[in-house]
Amino acid sequence: MIDRSVAAAEGALRPTQALFRRLLVINGLLFTAGTLALVLSPATVSSPVQVTELPVLVIGLLLILGANAVLVRSSLAPLDSLATLMQRVDLLRAGDRISERGNGDVTHLVHTFNAMLDRLEAERSESSAHALAAQEAERQRIARELHDEIGQSLTVVLLGLKRTVDRAPAELREELLAVQETVRDSLDEVRQVARRLRPGVLADLGLQSALHSLSGEFGELRVNRWVDHDLPELSPDVELVLYRIAQESLTNVARHAGASEVDLSLTARHGELTLRVTDNGRGGIDHEGAGIRGMRERALLIGAKLTVESTPDGTDVCLRVPR
Repeated sequence: MIDRSVAAAEGALRPTQALFRRLLVINGLLFTAGTLALVLSPATVSSPVQVTELPVLVIGLLLILGANAVLVRSSLAPLDSLATLMQRVDLLRAGDRISERGNGDVTHLVHTFNAMLDRLEAERSESSAHALAAQEAERQRIARELHDEIGQSLTVVLLGLKRTVDRAPAELREELLAVQETVRDSLDEVRQVARRLRPGVLADLGLQSALHSLSGEFGELRVNRWVDHDLPELSPDVELVLYRIAQESLTNVARHAGASEVDLSLTARHGELTLRVTDNGRGGIDHEGAGIRGMRERALLIGAKLTVESTPDGTDVCLRVPR
């Protein structure tokens, strides 16, 4: 452990030492060049300095300062790119790196920073995988309880109400029928929530049937669906990510977009799989909420790239999965 810390400290000092040596050499060469110019040139300086000699001294000083500024600036320029990346870096948007070519003495620093981002993204992806796996397991548990316990209890209540309605007097029958309809609606809602929590159709019938069923759950929206029939064989993890991102996108459209129509497509082109959800709502996403960030985390699990573009005419969610 101590050896690793010492090695890390030495590695951190190397770019600083190299940059210090470079600046020392630059300034040393400039001062040497200025000294040789004074020695070898016919120009002389009197004591005290005469007015006619001031332009020569000023020009020489400006040349030395200008050359020093250009050389030092070129050596420190990569640090500006590094600082800019530090400000905009987001672990949910993988792959944002600085080129390590042409960075001179700060190459080691850039390489170390890129390696740190690789390590952080890998750790974030691994922790997200564990969290999402636990989330899916919890969803399945809740769905089973809703279906097996609450659903069955409501079914028993519904059957009991039916027998009561058959034996009830006429003046109470209308009220009991209203209660019966309320219980039936509640049972349907419980079953719908259970289906959303655990998409059994995805495991039983596949992704295409699951997307078809999902499109029918948003009755207030007109969902135009295009799904290629010759999709490549997908792993269960990829299918689940595609389904969950489509589900979250449609849910966001129904809740927030104020849209009347949405296009849902899943196509395989040019060696990649593309899921796209586009609506005609009001758009204008100011900041990404938990839903979109959750979609980005799911995309990272399968090495996919998620883009969300929002305009006043609607929002476009696009997930690109390399085959």
